[in-house]
Amino acid sequence: MADQLVGTQWRKSTRSGDNNGNCVEVATNLPGTVAVRDSKDQTGPTLTFPPAAWVTFVRAAKTLS
Repeated sequence: MADQLVGTQWRKSTRSGDNNGNCVEVATNLPGTVAVRDSKDQTGPTLTFPPAAWVTFVRAAKTLS
């Protein structure tokens, strides 16, 4: 899995604001993979999703906010 994350470019949402570091970072620059991690624990575990699953999740989250 670590090889899959080489070259990852992490970013935070522009909507995350100043939450004292309590947010997630996402990387969408990897072919066929979207990676997500806790911004407070950048060396900790990373979740990965197929891009279509990530798009579905984001759309659903937007309907709840």
